[in-house]
Amino acid sequence: MAYTIGVDYGTNSVRALVVDTNNGKEVGTYVFNYPHGHQGVIIDPKDHNLARQHPADYLAGLETSVREALKLAAQNDAQFAPENVIGIGVDTTGSSPIPVDANCVPLAIHPHHKNNPNAMCWLWKDHTSVEEAGKITDLALEQRPQYVAKCGNTYSSEWFWAKIWHCLNVDPKVFHAAYSWVELSDYIPAVLSGVKNPANIKRGICAAGHKALYCDEWNGLPDKEFLNMLSPELGRLRDRLYDKAYDLNESAGLLTKEWAVKLGLPEGIVIAIGAFDVHLGCIGVGIKEGVVVKAMGTSTCDCGVVSNTKKVADIPGICGIVNGSILPGFYGLEAGQSAVGDIFKWFVEVVCKGQDSLHGELTKEMAALKPGQSGLLALDWNNGNRTVLVDQRLTGLLIGQTLHSSQAEIYRALVEATAFGARAILERFKEYGVPVTDVVCCGGIAEKNAVLMQIYADATGYEMKVSRSPQTCALGSAVAAAVAAGSAKGGYADFPAAMAKMTGLKDVTYKPIAENVDIYNELYFLYMRLHDNFGGVTKGDDLSLFMKQLINIKQRQSKD
Repeated sequence: MAYTIGVDYGTNSVRALVVDTNNGKEVGTYVFNYPHGHQGVIIDPKDHNLARQHPADYLAGLETSVREALKLAAQNDAQFAPENVIGIGVDTTGSSPIPVDANCVPLAIHPHHKNNPNAMCWLWKDHTSVEEAGKITDLALEQRPQYVAKCGNTYSSEWFWAKIWHCLNVDPKVFHAAYSWVELSDYIPAVLSGVKNPANIKRGICAAGHKALYCDEWNGLPDKEFLNMLSPELGRLRDRLYDKAYDLNESAGLLTKEWAVKLGLPEGIVIAIGAFDVHLGCIGVGIKEGVVVKAMGTSTCDCGVVSNTKKVADIPGICGIVNGSILPGFYGLEAGQSAVGDIFKWFVEVVCKGQDSLHGELTKEMAALKPGQSGLLALDWNNGNRTVLVDQRLTGLLIGQTLHSSQAEIYRALVEATAFGARAILERFKEYGVPVTDVVCCGGIAEKNAVLMQIYADATGYEMKVSRSPQTCALGSAVAAAVAAGSAKGGYADFPAAMAKMTGLKDVTYKPIAENVDIYNELYFLYMRLHDNFGGVTKGDDLSLFMKQLINIKQRQSKD
């Protein structure tokens, strides 16, 4: 018997999952909610763009979640024993960089920095660096167009360099106190394997390629000359970062005695290279070419793979095309939406002042509505647009409301807006020759909301399949650990073999309903007009009849 552990760091909590490598059976899981901030996120009421996390929560969550998951595994599986665990895999949010000292200790762990948000982890959803991201984009387009060609020709405020540069601009004391910066997905494997020098951390190609402009074609990170054009301080920092990034065929190291004792595991078991949650979620569903994986949560990520023996066009507006970032031997393609579940949460909790149960009530009510019946149409930009416009200064929009518009109608319009945003991503992939034959969804929304999933199927025209595992990202991390351990120790020689045994899909699926597809095609055309006009793609478009077009659809759909 052999088992691996997947540790999944999310926006509000960390989950540990114990998996039987023979069949992918999940025998124990535990969730630790981050204690700092509002639902684990440090926010600033004066600046809605700020989102940080305290690194102490990551360490406490690691120890607690793994130990508790091991206890549950022993209760649920008579054959389980901690000494049969052969490896640990880690996935996290990203880009979530952490300023660390020369001993790889996060600055926020030090007493004199503990209450300073700038010394904490700059969470993926932090958008305070919009200005810096714009300057990076402009300079790259002028001086190094190849740098941004692989990430849709726009560098995002969600990403590594923009956040670090913003720290320099707003809090130079923290910037200069930091010896280096480490992505959360690299930091946790480094902790488990006892790396004390930031230069010795084995960085994952996932974070490096998609967020830090790393590419082997230009010898790694952006060159010092380019960084010096942004700021000489960034140029000097480059020497304290890294020269090489690795795919999942490598391991990050071996579990130290210190952490073996803390977790109750054997010393020396393998630690897989860290990666972002959705990328390992792709592994958790058994990704292959032609499959787009949608990880649906507070935001979404949409990922696909294309064999690295093929040429992949540079695709405007996506978050990266990186060799080996998801599956070794394949280019990993990432896109996504900056807010999905967060939009529904905002509407229910902030606008409606409701409790969590209101989601279920509104879902039941919106299920009784036909597509277009409300006369409402929304844009899903409440946290900016990640793909395909890559503009975090864009905001949400709702059009068509009357004095009779209900909570359920607005809720459905917001769901439909996120579905249209998802369709725009699929259309962009196809436009540039990326095969899209199947869509597989994972995450809490895909698990819990059948009405929403049917809307997505109807609005996109694609059957929505669902991952077998309710915790797909953690499962993908466990698969990565099984491959890192190797077949000799009860793991696997490669990812195809591991995914064939450890992953799968649910029997439930959501197929497009033809009459709904027809209406949503009309609405999607209108959505894209709003998208292009308010997103700055189109100028001078005549929207004078727009509301009446929505009313015409509403009247048709309201007839018995």
